[in-house]
Amino acid sequence: MHRLRTTVARLRPIPASQSVQSLSHIRPVAVGGALRTFQPMRHLNAPVAAEPFLNGTSSNYVEEMYFSWLENPRSVHKSWDIFFRNANAGAPPGAAYQSPPPLGGLAQGLAHAKALVGAQPNVEKLVEDHLAVQSLIRAYQVRGHHIAKLDPLDISCVDFDDAPVTVGFQNVGFYGLDESDLDQVFRLPTTTFIGGSESALPLREIIRRLEMAYCQHIGVEFMFINDLDQCQWIRQKFERPGVMHFTLEEKRTLLARMVRSTRFEEFLQRKWSSEKRFGLEGCESLIPALKTIIDKSSASGVESVIMGMPHRGRLNVLANVIRKELEQIFCQFDSKLEAADEGSGDVKYHLGTFHHRLNRVTDRNITLSLMANPSHLEAVDPVVQGKTKAEQFYCGDTEGKRVMALLLHGDAAFAGQGIVYETFHLSDLPSYTTHGTIHVVVNNQIGFTTDPRMARSSPYPTDVARVVNAPIFHVNADDPEAVMYVCNVAAEWRNTFHKDVVVDLVCYRRNGHNEMDEPMFTQPLMYKQIKKQKGVLQKYAEKLIAEGAVTRQEYEEEIAKYNKICEEAYARSKDEKILHIKHWLDSPWPGFFTSDGQPKSMNSPSTGLTKEELNHIGNIASSVPMEDFTIHGGLSRILKGRATMVSQRVCDWALGEYMAFGSLLKEGTHVRLSGQDVERGTFSHRHHVLHDQNVDKRICIPMNHISDNQAPYTVCNSSLSEYGVLGFELGFAMASPNALVLWEAQFGDFHNTAQCIIDQFISPGQAKWVRQNGIVLLLPHGMEGMGPEHSSARPERFLQMCNDDPDVFPKLSGEDFAVRQLYDCNWIVVNCSNPANYFHVLRRQILQPFRKPLIIFTPKSLLRHPEAKSSFDEMLPGTHFQRIIPETGVASASPEGVKRVVFCTGKVYYELTRERKNRGMEATVAITRVEQLSPFPFDLVKAETDRYPNADLVWCQEEHKNQGYYDYVKPRIRTIINRARPVWYAGRDPAAAPATGNKQAHLLELQRFLDTAFNLEAFAGQQ
Repeated sequence: MHRLRTTVARLRPIPASQSVQSLSHIRPVAVGGALRTFQPMRHLNAPVAAEPFLNGTSSNYVEEMYFSWLENPRSVHKSWDIFFRNANAGAPPGAAYQSPPPLGGLAQGLAHAKALVGAQPNVEKLVEDHLAVQSLIRAYQVRGHHIAKLDPLDISCVDFDDAPVTVGFQNVGFYGLDESDLDQVFRLPTTTFIGGSESALPLREIIRRLEMAYCQHIGVEFMFINDLDQCQWIRQKFERPGVMHFTLEEKRTLLARMVRSTRFEEFLQRKWSSEKRFGLEGCESLIPALKTIIDKSSASGVESVIMGMPHRGRLNVLANVIRKELEQIFCQFDSKLEAADEGSGDVKYHLGTFHHRLNRVTDRNITLSLMANPSHLEAVDPVVQGKTKAEQFYCGDTEGKRVMALLLHGDAAFAGQGIVYETFHLSDLPSYTTHGTIHVVVNNQIGFTTDPRMARSSPYPTDVARVVNAPIFHVNADDPEAVMYVCNVAAEWRNTFHKDVVVDLVCYRRNGHNEMDEPMFTQPLMYKQIKKQKGVLQKYAEKLIAEGAVTRQEYEEEIAKYNKICEEAYARSKDEKILHIKHWLDSPWPGFFTSDGQPKSMNSPSTGLTKEELNHIGNIASSVPMEDFTIHGGLSRILKGRATMVSQRVCDWALGEYMAFGSLLKEGTHVRLSGQDVERGTFSHRHHVLHDQNVDKRICIPMNHISDNQAPYTVCNSSLSEYGVLGFELGFAMASPNALVLWEAQFGDFHNTAQCIIDQFISPGQAKWVRQNGIVLLLPHGMEGMGPEHSSARPERFLQMCNDDPDVFPKLSGEDFAVRQLYDCNWIVVNCSNPANYFHVLRRQILQPFRKPLIIFTPKSLLRHPEAKSSFDEMLPGTHFQRIIPETGVASASPEGVKRVVFCTGKVYYELTRERKNRGMEATVAITRVEQLSPFPFDLVKAETDRYPNADLVWCQEEHKNQGYYDYVKPRIRTIINRARPVWYAGRDPAAAPATGNKQAHLLELQRFLDTAFNLEAFAGQQ
């Protein structure tokens, strides 16, 4: 035994992870016949030479004696008792051993021993004081940020419910210490790094160093993180003495970046003083902050950064972080520029861009993409995450080392918008994680005109990030060096742990919400303080000049240099004649379009498959391609049913979907299906993921066993979120045109909690930002008597947002009529009535030469309807998606005798055919299914109306009259027939709710509108 170590002398609490590890190695030790249950801890204290009786032969004996003494001090000789007590009490080397009392005078010897023990330091007091110091250190780590100097205005609105912060020299009494202890030296615990190379410090110095680490311009929130290694990592970054040291070169670079950030805003203010631009004044250090994050990440191997941000400071970020050409930014301010004919465009502070350039600091190439976004704050968050995930997926970056998301937020929106929480909860889910996002909050301590105390219930706007154990670094934005340090640490954290991290830049807003707004109406005292506030560039320049890091002349030259760059770009911007939105594209698709952004062809190939392919995919769909895999008995019946259908050359809805997905995968197109419970399917029809009934978490995805060189299939149950997940999938679809990305709502009406993504991104996205997107929305829809919820996917809303003109018959030539219509529309809306058409529309989505969002109202009862099946013949080469399915029965053979043509869409067709058959009206009533509602198939509907010249025209729907399709379809059919005949309505009456909650009432309504549809006198005498 080299040295005897005692527990008390070191006063080291065992970290949780260490104690778990050490406990796992405990083996009971027998002492006097009894089992010892504690793990003896030996801490080094006295050198061997100072205790001469400790040598190789005696060490085992002494060690055993020590263990016995720990169990029971009376079990050893009094001399050993004294020795161990003295050693534990911290006796200096050589002083722990005392000679035993003389044999002759036992009483005298005992008194001597007692005196010796009493003379030793008070062990309990020593332990208590060290524990008090540990508590004090922990208090700084937990609550130091409460008293950090974070607010540049010094009027902080952070409310901690008046909880006292028990740190500082004046509060040592709270821990049982007093002023006399300030100069006492204490051994430091392993949970702090303030000592640097020293293991013990005077209490006064301990407090000073903790104040420096946690109570200056940086406030660190991290003690809620339940991972010891992560906490230790953060402590090390902020506690080690001298961590905030910058080289001369770093300081000069920082100053140059501050100059660009500040002078850019000043230049815009000078040239366009009455324009809204949502400037960055008051938080100019955001630019060096972002550049630091990008530099550090680039050095760690990141090649692509995808950014999302609100409007404030956007132009500055475009100019100075992404390096967008200044003349393209400046010409956005020119009201006389003519808009290019490529959509509606958007205001300059919503536009995104894409730029591939050399990072000068790391000398590596980096791609920066800033996503275009609407005014709806934080709505872009999940879109950025989805695009990041897609880029990681396509380049095989399974750990997020090459592609990274960087999100900027405002303080009020970060606390107020629920989408922030939804996005955070995607951060660690297997099919959604982007392996850590860096969040930067521009915390100007106000939301438009609303004070923080009215805008949130939590102390900080960043408290939402605590739910995913993300460390939060608050920093005073008027200290650029502190900002730069914190951003370096944030980038390093993300690179080390691949978890989210938040940088809270506590700043202010020098102007109103925009440059035209007057903030003194609502925040008079704040803005009086802001008017007095010296600019951060001026403060920092003066600091560096005083340090001698730069001269005043060098500083002024830097300013003049950037002013010249701006003036030259301004002059060039005057030469621009046309405003091109395509210069602001955030997600280019190289090679998909021609060089001028047009489709490479305008014909849509057949979407059919050979019978061999259909059989092969059908066999995969009805089998378990893994050995020793036990599936549920009910599932065995479903797979047998599929095998039977394949042998009979028919398919139901689930098999039709399987054929579409499987064939695209086989052709090398990635398919990603996401949403709540999509793996099995809400209605238990899909079963794309099979679960072994005997082995937990063992799964089989047959779709990934179609062929050896197929594309991967991703099917993933999402979190119970619509807004966040639909935004994510939209972003995923944005990254590449060569993937079929689908989001399925659990029920169609659930899309309304994602309305913002639909209204702001999917419907107008191409018009505003010239970017196409092929996302597919699967929305289960149908009146099944299940009540007002879960019935309607609100087709009327999607149709209302379609951009085709109801009063104009499109002037398009016959052959490419359908493709031109698709190319001109903003999205495609379909309601398929059979599996073959569903199969074709999914395949058409990828095979057509451009991309448009596709809205599909999918069935519920038709999933198992015996008549809702399709023959393989409808899916063979040469077949296409049918925009309408005309009448093919008796009525079509003698059209002159047809008295009524009923147009319908979706499930109601099967109710109409059943009723027609029951009434024996097959010869007099023709039923035509409109499968593609938008763009409306004017040409095909015209052919149908011309075919039945003597028939009246009825639109039949199961939805209420003020809902569904009638208001969309009626004016278009009227345009087709030149308003020569009325278009009658058969369906439910107008109502506020989508459906009745009473089954009886539901059936009564159904029978009533079927009666109307087949009563040839129903509309007699009506105008």
